[in-house]
Amino acid sequence: MQIFTPVKTSASAFEKYESLINEAIDAVHKREHYTPFPEMPSPADYGEGAESAQKAAFESQLGGKFDRLKQSSDSWLESDEESPYTGKGLKISYPVNSNIESYIAAAKKANEKWKVTDAKTRAGLLVETLQQLKSHFFELAFATMHTTGQSYLMSFQASGPHAADRALESIALGYAELTRFADKISWEKPAGKFNLKLEKFGMNVGRGLALAIGCSTFPTWNTLPGLYASLITGNPVIVKPHPKAIYPIAIVVSVIQDVLKENGFDPNLVQLASDKADNQITKKLAEHAEIKIIDFTGSNSFGSYVEGLPGKVVFTEKAGVNSIIIDSIDDLDAMAKNIAFSISLYSGQMCTAPQNIYVPENGIDLKEGHASLEDVEKAIVDQTRGLVEHPKAGHAVAGAIQSKATMDRVLKAKDIGGKVLLENKAIANPEFPDAQTQSPIIIELAKDKRNLVKGEMFGPIVFIIPTKDTNESLELASKAALEHGAISCSAYTQDESTLQNIATTMADAGTPVSFNLTGGVYVNQNAGFSDFHVSGGNPAGNASFTNPEFVVKRFVRVQSRIFVK
Repeated sequence: MQIFTPVKTSASAFEKYESLINEAIDAVHKREHYTPFPEMPSPADYGEGAESAQKAAFESQLGGKFDRLKQSSDSWLESDEESPYTGKGLKISYPVNSNIESYIAAAKKANEKWKVTDAKTRAGLLVETLQQLKSHFFELAFATMHTTGQSYLMSFQASGPHAADRALESIALGYAELTRFADKISWEKPAGKFNLKLEKFGMNVGRGLALAIGCSTFPTWNTLPGLYASLITGNPVIVKPHPKAIYPIAIVVSVIQDVLKENGFDPNLVQLASDKADNQITKKLAEHAEIKIIDFTGSNSFGSYVEGLPGKVVFTEKAGVNSIIIDSIDDLDAMAKNIAFSISLYSGQMCTAPQNIYVPENGIDLKEGHASLEDVEKAIVDQTRGLVEHPKAGHAVAGAIQSKATMDRVLKAKDIGGKVLLENKAIANPEFPDAQTQSPIIIELAKDKRNLVKGEMFGPIVFIIPTKDTNESLELASKAALEHGAISCSAYTQDESTLQNIATTMADAGTPVSFNLTGGVYVNQNAGFSDFHVSGGNPAGNASFTNPEFVVKRFVRVQSRIFVK
């Protein structure tokens, strides 16, 4: 009897990248440094002349139709995208369907072949899409820069190599989970004078149509993990980008569609569903009965709404209150320099950016001597001022403010209450004189002012909160994580028992801790294949990039049996 066998359509794709896939699987488990995508935009790695050619491609795309998508559509939509650097609209139009049922129908039809395709073929083709994407990393950088406000280098790294790392991580872990168990088993059990015999065969079945809801600040880094996790596990995907950041993820979708079509698959397996801020289709798609999987990055309110939808498998990354706990340190200036960079990087518009800095009111111990609260505050303020006022480094680190809401929040922060230690101000950008910029504002909150701030205040807004001692600092930081969520935490201590106490207490609050960062590593950063981004253990999100649960919940294992006489 012929039993179910997955369709093998392109063994060559897997064979081409088999060693890379195996390396990635090994890296996922070892958690050591690994990347096949160099993070610096060098001609040696990405081609001589590639940067200038792709900058020209970016410039020629402005004001025109993004006609590289191969999906079905019935009209064009001019986006709301506006550059935070120039203040001008990108005026790019994207193909759309006037009825969301068209996206749904096209996705279901496209999945008929993909869902019965074997894991090897899927993995090989998906890795091929990442290899093809490498030739668009510079265009991705310019597109990301002029939709999100990230600096050019951050845009290149986050939307290119680092996003590709996270995508490959999802492919590797997904492939490992799909092939964990044998597809065919000959089962025999002794039963006295005869044996019971069964032939068993297993099938991995995707849960169904996935919806990937993008954010405005990291449109590819936050979208690719879920997108590729759904694809490797046999699910079609509709990508609903943020209305203000479509261009970067449109590039990714176009590359995926090209590879699918070239290899005999329907490109509608992955579709871009663009919309405008005043006429969004997100809820219509999310609530649709055919949508079974949802990936979301964004606000707490919408994230909670998505998590509450019945009948959906949901993966969220929401907002949180990230803390720095200062107990003791050997080099005050080195610590302050690291903190200054962390709170200034991309103007605090990262989900991992610190917001609350807890310092004992009686100061901290140094390797030699003691630093008062005022000494700590002055060091952080001086280093921050020195960074943002640096004529070359300031604007390059801070980038630009992405949204009007964030800008308004920063400009009003001085009226919150508390003692303003460092006022925010515009950061001059010689290349883009109209860039929307603001340096960090640092406010000291005395004990009677702590209730003025509850939850995340997105943007370059930082609070220094004096405490009775480190124990109270830890109590406040862990409580904030449990109540409001937290994605990162930084701590400085030279005492081993204090270090262990902080790590354990914050772990109970679902928050990883970075200790004693004074060099070129910052609390904002997360490395693919090594760091788990978001724990899923507090209100900041229910999922993690990338643990096994991130992929195994996207498919089910169904094992059938045939009786053998």
